Amino acid sequence: MLLMFLLELGVIAAVGYWGFTVSSNWIINVLAGLGGPALFIAAWALFGAGGGANATFPATGIWRGVLEILWFGGGAAALYAAGAAVPAAAFAIAFAVNAVLRLIWKQA
Repeated sequence: MLLMFLLELGVIAAVGYWGFTVSSNWIINVLAGLGGPALFIAAWALFGAGGGANATFPATGIWRGVLEILWFGGGAAALYAAGAAVPAAAFAIAFAVNAVLRLIWKQA
């Protein structure tokens, strides 16, 4: 569960990093660097927080899997788009390993 939480924080950091590097215009960088993570946080709070227990509209079953793939995949994609291909791959692998372990340990 600790790795899952750290991965959640990693998504927010990755999207923020992408946002602050997306343009040569500093205004766009600030808007994307703050707005991107805010949108991701809002989506997670609505559908995925606390494994769904703390979410406003908890995603369950297959929709939980889709949400996690979009959420964590979005973090990896943000890193890749920011030019950090190796960290993006490491992040994606860490998510995949965590997802498999959560299934094995019946935490998903």
